[in-house]
Amino acid sequence: MAGNGTGGPWGNGGGNRGSGNNGGGDRPPSGGGQGPDLDDLVRKGQEQLRVLMGGKGGANNKNNSPKGGGGGSSLGFGGYSLIIIALFGLWVFNSFYRVDTSEQSVELFFGEYYKTGNEGLNFAPWPVVTKQILPVTRENSEDIGVGRGARADEGLMLTGDENIVDIDFQVVWNITDAQQFLFNLQDPKETIRAVSESAMREIIARSNLSPILNKDRGAITTELKKLIQDTLDTYGTDDEGNVAGSGINIIRVNLLGANPPREVIDAFREVQAAEQTRDTLEKQADAYSNRVVAEARGKAAQLMEQAEGYRTQTINEAEGEASRFVAVYDEYAKAPGVTRKRLYLETIEKVYGNINKVIIDENSSGQGVVPYLPLNELMKQKTGGN
Repeated sequence: MAGNGTGGPWGNGGGNRGSGNNGGGDRPPSGGGQGPDLDDLVRKGQEQLRVLMGGKGGANNKNNSPKGGGGGSSLGFGGYSLIIIALFGLWVFNSFYRVDTSEQSVELFFGEYYKTGNEGLNFAPWPVVTKQILPVTRENSEDIGVGRGARADEGLMLTGDENIVDIDFQVVWNITDAQQFLFNLQDPKETIRAVSESAMREIIARSNLSPILNKDRGAITTELKKLIQDTLDTYGTDDEGNVAGSGINIIRVNLLGANPPREVIDAFREVQAAEQTRDTLEKQADAYSNRVVAEARGKAAQLMEQAEGYRTQTINEAEGEASRFVAVYDEYAKAPGVTRKRLYLETIEKVYGNINKVIIDENSSGQGVVPYLPLNELMKQKTGGN
């Protein structure tokens, strides 16, 4: 993977052709931790050395220089040695750098990827090799649907049941591979925003509005995080043409809000209230149905028990009567006269037991009426009198 030869992966860290006040020499590269302009530094150093070596510097230097000599002929060997030492110190300062535990560095050889720096002190011979140091543990966030940079329609999405919902969410990410991050993505932040918005639209298009607003938020954020990460992992290729990834890790996704559009939020709230009322009435109807069905089943079971008891009682009584009849018949077979008389008397007792009676004896003298004391009537009168 190569850059465009300007000192950075996308031309942001290359050297600039000088066009300043110093006469137009080539300036050294200015990206990724490079030093100040050399022409200005040399000129200032020359002025200071002239003063140190006895010259006046500035515009008065012309009067103190020998005829035919240049402006810097009075420096001597010591002055140039100091300049060389200063330039060497500047080169060392820009060539050695330190990488912290929370950082990764990428070294560029004339804008092309050279190697990844190690943790601790590293050496990159500037200006041939430049470096870029990136924080890899710092959490970065992209807010979609909210914030000053959001578009007016950025959070508006179409659901699977053809409703519109306003989704606001936040994507938190960090860098896992500085090389992939620099060379595989031209604009990482905009790429993350575009991928996140596209992934969210895909998920919302497969979901209905009501679950999104009520109970499916956790499932949406989990699926969204995976979908964003899988998409970013397909970006970029290595030298062999294999998929390399974007060097970005999605830490978490925060769903900040899911609401209907402002234009229809009042109507939506009315619909939500009507749905809640419907659910309440359905629950009340189910409770009444369960109670009535339970009572009906209880009554049915009671009637079944009563019928079973009546059936058993009737069968037992019939069997008892049959057994009694068989017993009477057996006795009748043994003594027909006695049994016949007993049956007669028992029958007469049942017939005349509850009626008023007058007893007449044909064999008695007189009118044949037997004196009869109605004890039962006397008992009734006595009871009524008390």
